[in-house]
Amino acid sequence: MKIAIIKKVFILVISLVVLTGCVGVVKAPPALDAKAKEFKPDPATSQVYVYRNETLGGAIAMDITVDGKLAGETGPNSYFKFNLPAGEHTITSQGDQSVLKLVTQLGKLYFVWQEVKMGFFSANSELKLVSEADGKLGVMESVLIDSSVGK
Repeated sequence: MKIAIIKKVFILVISLVVLTGCVGVVKAPPALDAKAKEFKPDPATSQVYVYRNETLGGAIAMDITVDGKLAGETGPNSYFKFNLPAGEHTITSQGDQSVLKLVTQLGKLYFVWQEVKMGFFSANSELKLVSEADGKLGVMESVLIDSSVGK
């Protein structure tokens, strides 16, 4: 009996997610997206890409902060590019649900994958530093999000 109720609730939740559609993010102009995907190191900054290249949890926007400043929200197949000074930086997702501390160097590229993890009633995420090769592939599948952080 309880399993049947749980199944019905699960189907209802999934149906609501599908009906609400995908979350809208503030996309950057296509020219900026193309330039960011050139992956050219800048000797004056460290460049950090935070990407979400999956559609799981597509109807759910997920906050990203960099050093305590709200960068914006990711949606499915989207990414941020931050030009940051060298040093230690803290990137968070979903408040303090996932925290990644990263020490960067000038002229280097860094790639952080925001992996979406579905819970029973809500989506969670985990930030993971990934290789440059994996990161570039993930960014290429995604669209740049506009943010005032790290410009």
